[in-house]
Formats: sequence, structure tokens, C-alpha cells
Amino acid sequence: MELILKENVENLGFKDDLVKVKNGYGRNYLIPQGKAVLATSSAKKVLAENLKQKAFKEKKIIEDAKALGEKLMGVEMKISSKVGSGDKLFGSVSAADLVKLFESNNHKIDKNAIVIPGKTIKRLGSYEAKIRLHRDVSIQFPFEVIPEKE
Repeated sequence: MELILKENVENLGFKDDLVKVKNGYGRNYLIPQGKAVLATSSAKKVLAENLKQKAFKEKKIIEDAKALGEKLMGVEMKISSKVGSGDKLFGSVSAADLVKLFESNNHKIDKNAIVIPGKTIKRLGSYEAKIRLHRDVSIQFPFEVIPEKE
């Protein structure tokens, strides 16, 4: 079944992508949830016209995303957390914690755009998170988890 995505779908594609999925996934999940529409010939023509109009605007958005990526790479992030024995954290560090730190530095990043290996971090150390700023622009962002000062 061929569908046109109306929004980004994890592990499938981005908004306005033409994707092929199994019939059940399309009929029972994507279409009822409003995440996709059937790719009829008229829908494909409308999509092609919309993509032509978006192409010019898209250049500026990509340039802005790259500029934001360069700004973020200049920011040094250290997340402090309570620590137990053997460098284990009480709780964990997740994408939501990174979002809070970015907001405190006046950068707005969507929580769903941040991918931390293993979803959460439970030990002290240096890590890298993948941040998707745009469908074509993503960065590997280094950060460090340090013990909280008492």
C-alpha cells in the first residue's frame, strides 16, 4: 500500500514522503491516526506541487538548522546528578534532561529530536546524543554527566 505521510513517523519517514507499507499497518494505524493518506494519482500531483513550492523555503530552513547545529556544538553541556556507589546515578539522565539544559541556554529543541544511545544514562561519564535538527541535518552532540556537588 502506498501512502503519503502527513507527519514524521519514527522509523518510517518524514512529512510528505511517499512510502510503501503493509496494508494492515496503513489501514489500521497510519490512516485512522491521521498520520498518512492514500497515495492516489491526484494526491501525488498535489504533493508534487506542494514540494515545488516548499523547495525554496526549505533551503533557508536547512541553513538555519545548520547554523543552530554549529551554535549547539559550541555549548559545553555538563549534567549534574546525584550519585551512589560505583558511579551509578540515582535515577537516570534522558532526552528530557537535555531539553531542560538547552532551554536554560535559550535553545529550543524538541525532545523527540534527541536520541541517546540506550534511551537513558545511568552512569557518570562522557556521552554523545544524536540531535535531528531537520530531516537532512543532524549532529552528534557531546555531553558529560558529572556528580552533583553537595
